Amino acid sequence: MPRITFIEPDGTVRTVDAERDESAMQAAKRNSVDGIIGECGGSCICATCHCHVDALWTDRVGPAGDIEADVLEFEATDVRPESRLACQIAITDALDGLKLRVVGRSR
Repeated sequence: MPRITFIEPDGTVRTVDAERDESAMQAAKRNSVDGIIGECGGSCICATCHCHVDALWTDRVGPAGDIEADVLEFEATDVRPESRLACQIAITDALDGLKLRVVGRSR
C-alpha cells in the first residue's frame, strides 16, 4: 500500500496509507488531513486540495494538465511550478513515499 506524507498548513507532518488508483485528495480526506477540503469532490474545479509537490517527486508526479493548470491559475493562491491539485494525482505504487505540502484553501 503506497504511503503519502502530507505537510499540513500548520507544519504538522502526517503520513497516511493510500489505496492504489485513488487520488491523493481521497487519501487525505479519508485520513482527515488538515487543509484538504475537496469541496468539488475531485472534479478539478475548486482548488481546495492545492498542494506543492516536494522537489524530489515533481518528475514522478508530472505536471498539471491544461484544465488543472487553469484552475490553479484562477482559483488558487501561492501557485508555483510544483503546484498540483491533489484530486488530480492518481496514486500508484511508484508514488509510495510521495511528499505533498498542503496549501489547500481557494481564494
